[in-house]
Amino acid sequence: MNRASAALAPLLFVIAGIIPAKAQQVYPGYDDLWFYRVWFSDKTNSISEYSPEELLSPAAITRREKYGIPLVTESDIPVSSQHIQTLAGEGFRLRCTSKWLNTALFTTTGSKDTDMSGEYPFIDSIQLVKHPVDPVKTNYSKYGKTELRTTTEIFDPRLPLNGNVLHESGFTGRNITIAVLDAGFVNADKIEALEPLRKRGGIIATRDFITGSSFVYDYHTHGTSVLSILAGSLPGIISGTAPGADYMLLRTEDDFSEFPVEEDYWIAAAEYADSAGADIITSSLGYFEFDDPSMDYSFSDMDGDRPFITRGADMAFSKGILVVNSAGNERNNVWLRIIAPSDGDSVLCVGAVNYDLTISDFSSAGYSSDGQVKPDVVAPGVLIPIQFEPGEWHSGSGTSFSCPVISGLSASLMQAVPDASPLELINALHESSDRYTRPDSLYGYGLPDFLKTLRLLEEEHTFRPEVIMSAGPNPFTDEILFWFHEPPGSLTVTITGTNGTTMLEKHFPTFAARSFRLDGLRSLAEGIYLVRTVTDQGKKVFKMIHTDR
Repeated sequence: MNRASAALAPLLFVIAGIIPAKAQQVYPGYDDLWFYRVWFSDKTNSISEYSPEELLSPAAITRREKYGIPLVTESDIPVSSQHIQTLAGEGFRLRCTSKWLNTALFTTTGSKDTDMSGEYPFIDSIQLVKHPVDPVKTNYSKYGKTELRTTTEIFDPRLPLNGNVLHESGFTGRNITIAVLDAGFVNADKIEALEPLRKRGGIIATRDFITGSSFVYDYHTHGTSVLSILAGSLPGIISGTAPGADYMLLRTEDDFSEFPVEEDYWIAAAEYADSAGADIITSSLGYFEFDDPSMDYSFSDMDGDRPFITRGADMAFSKGILVVNSAGNERNNVWLRIIAPSDGDSVLCVGAVNYDLTISDFSSAGYSSDGQVKPDVVAPGVLIPIQFEPGEWHSGSGTSFSCPVISGLSASLMQAVPDASPLELINALHESSDRYTRPDSLYGYGLPDFLKTLRLLEEEHTFRPEVIMSAGPNPFTDEILFWFHEPPGSLTVTITGTNGTTMLEKHFPTFAARSFRLDGLRSLAEGIYLVRTVTDQGKKVFKMIHTDR
């Protein structure tokens, strides 16, 4: 429901005689409220009161265990409900909280005194993050530019990165969950490019952190465009960078105004993504300038620590999530520089290059104010094929569109080398980029080669047999793992029964990794099977036993 509809709804109820007009107390509309971020000094509950299962999904627990991250720390404990109830008595209405940073976002119907720490010792500070004002949305450049395309000349942004080879090898982001934080997903429930995603149930969660609704298919098409780069499929036009991944669509950006309150929504969404088990957060958003200039960040604030949203992004990383964020489109504007949370030392900041792989004129410049190499990497971000309305396709230019190129292909790497941590992945992306030994403030470490990144991660995490290939376990239940001394080139795996009946066959004309996981085998009957493996390096037949135990 849009704001106009929301404002009209109470009136319609009155006309229908459902709510007596005089008795109804109407809370002001969104743009007539005051928003305050309250920083608390403590939490009233302790770690011992919570089990991991009360705070985290099984997927989140598995992710933390895999990377050796504590399941429950002080930062995982919810914000004190007692503090919230106390402030409710002072006219503060809760919107969302951040357990990571121990804050809560409240609305009030009028201005409040921000110096309440003396009266309430549990308050560290109160910060005004939005107030009533005619919405003007100061910064329009954050969304990049789109234009209708009718040309037959199509640019596949995967190609300069060798990302297509990962996909040809079957690494499409399967079993990886990506949280997309954006301004809205208009038509994502309708466009043709996302039909395969919808059909397989690949959208596993939706939430609007501004309205509190689970409906996100409204307000803006920017998130739809980003999602079409990640998961889209239009033959000959769009080839998604992570078509096999699952997605959470989370609206955090208010398209009608620009205030720091959107940082609170972003962090609330990041915490939701963490507890729900996301592996990657991709965010083509960023902040530095607001409708109230007194709330603006300065470039000196872009030090990886000061912006509220950057603190939240770094916390997400500490929980085992790869956070990928666009650098911003400010280099041909007054600001020039990267925007928060891309200044985070744990955030993978992505700039944009043209068709010829030269830096675009809009891609925000680094470094961060504390001297970090930013952007981290660059990817194609000019005239990228996107879809956000049925029956039409467009091209998009902006770091908004280079960001999902990197985040999607990173999901493919996570599938290929599941034991690699987000930090290892970032370091390998740096090392595989074409300016690794001479980074600068425009390209960062440069354009990554995802095949080289794969090799670097495999060196650390993938078993390398002395023979051409090996397989296990034997007996097997649900899956068989294959390891190769060298990338096999092409790969064909066939499972047959002892009577010669073919039960399953997989063929990859190109297979770039040194390991292959063949899963979904639990339905096979117990017994002995012949597993024939043929590669460019040679062939081998394994006699293997399937058991249900």
